[in-house]
Amino acid sequence: MESSSLSLEQQFNLSSFRMQVNQMSREQAQEFLVDLYEQMLVRENMYQHFLKYQWGLEPNSGAE
Repeated sequence: MESSSLSLEQQFNLSSFRMQVNQMSREQAQEFLVDLYEQMLVRENMYQHFLKYQWGLEPNSGAE
């Protein structure tokens, strides 16, 4: 991903994140990557559920 497609705030956050990661041990970084991947999968599931619901492809759960 090109950094130019990020806002100035996002570029700053990325730079700060990069510095934090550089200070991690290998084990910390590996654990962090696994946790991050899990969060990405959960977010993907939430987006899919939301889109299916919005497009009427998933029945209402009766929460109304």
